[in-house]
Amino acid sequence: MYLYDFVWANKEIFKLVYTLIIGLICFLIVLRTHRLFKLSFHQGIRYFRNAFFFYGLAFVMRYILGLYFLEGLYPFFIRGVFEFFLIMAGFSLLYSLLWRKFEPERGIHSSLFNLRFAIFYLLALIVAVLDYLWGSYFFMFLLQIILFISASIISYVNYKKSKKNRFLRLYFIVIILNLLAWLANFLVATFFNWQREGVISIYVLNILIFFLFLYGVMNATKKQERAENG
Repeated sequence: MYLYDFVWANKEIFKLVYTLIIGLICFLIVLRTHRLFKLSFHQGIRYFRNAFFFYGLAFVMRYILGLYFLEGLYPFFIRGVFEFFLIMAGFSLLYSLLWRKFEPERGIHSSLFNLRFAIFYLLALIVAVLDYLWGSYFFMFLLQIILFISASIISYVNYKKSKKNRFLRLYFIVIILNLLAWLANFLVATFFNWQREGVISIYVLNILIFFLFLYGVMNATKKQERAENG
């Protein structure tokens, strides 16, 4: 309990450290996967990269807006921006598994600004607005859990078809960890109403999960780069 008291008493410093850690991890993952995409031009890797770009934006923007827009005055805006980018990260991970059904083999010019992602942007905005009107995170949790259950099934099927593919294994692990993280967040929000112990535990869990993301990406991309370079 003393540890919880200490963290809560210094929660602003903890928030800053938390944001820096998550932001740095996302930045490193984006760099590594972008480099691998440039070697292979695999469109799934491109959208996988975008997912962590959105994750990084979500956490960094929440912290920055909380500082400069005064959280007490504009909490709905800060929360909406955070939700929007988190949802876009989920859509990007799912789309990284499905892109072949909607795009030519060489992909399209922009992976962030195109008609398909315009639909995702609109859906993310609608969910963020609904949660604001509802006064909860219910719609975001519901959508993300459905997305990651679907993505888990797809990524598992892909992995079973080609167990030697390291990146498919990484996909499956990342999807499962995301699903577990969303389920944990949902349970804390539903049964603990974001109490101190629940919030701190979720922050620590998120840091651990993102470190696992980074480890998996660094390991898989290093081996894949060796394979691509012969």
